[in-house]
Amino acid sequence: MKIDFENNTIKFNVLYGVRKKISIHIDSVGFITVKAPNNTSQEIVMSAVKQHGKRILEQLHKIAEAREIPKTREYQDEGSFLHLGRYYFLHELIETNELNEEELKIKLKKFYFASCKKIIGERIKIYQAQLKVKPKTIEVEESKTKWGSCSSDKKITFNYRLAMAPIEVIDYVVIHELCHLTHMNHDRSFWRLVGSIMPDYKEKEKFLARHGHAMTL
Repeated sequence: MKIDFENNTIKFNVLYGVRKKISIHIDSVGFITVKAPNNTSQEIVMSAVKQHGKRILEQLHKIAEAREIPKTREYQDEGSFLHLGRYYFLHELIETNELNEEELKIKLKKFYFASCKKIIGERIKIYQAQLKVKPKTIEVEESKTKWGSCSSDKKITFNYRLAMAPIEVIDYVVIHELCHLTHMNHDRSFWRLVGSIMPDYKEKEKFLARHGHAMTL
């Protein structure tokens, strides 16, 4: 589900259960889960999220700030940038001749988008076969708070910056989002399913927590 609040779109998933009141949880990567009593109407859920919209946006902003790179990137031939877990000189990733800094930034971002689409396309075929699921659509987008997301209508999106991560970390995010096609929340059944495909998934989570701030432009 999603709502518009102060010129921002807040996306969230709803987990219904035996409880007395609605609670809102935001994890370390900005995934929002609304826990609500059984039979709570969609209108009441959305109203609760809107009521706490300011706090939610503040929390998401803090998560985004924590991922900001602490130094200025050098868009020069010898500037170094991550790709699949390794640092490369800029000229090893894109053609740099006679391009100014702004043109280099645009070209490099296009490179990462194309690389991410290719890699995700290859990896998702492997794991959707194992999990016996199939997303409705797969998109690559720019986000400061999420590595990936899965909507209730089976649309999966991935952050283009994943192209900077090692392939096994990309696999974790792919598996994570595909598992949401079976379990839309982060309950025990969800994590068991993730673990059945990638037993050491917690190590991949730690990598993103430790190094995610460096995986940016």
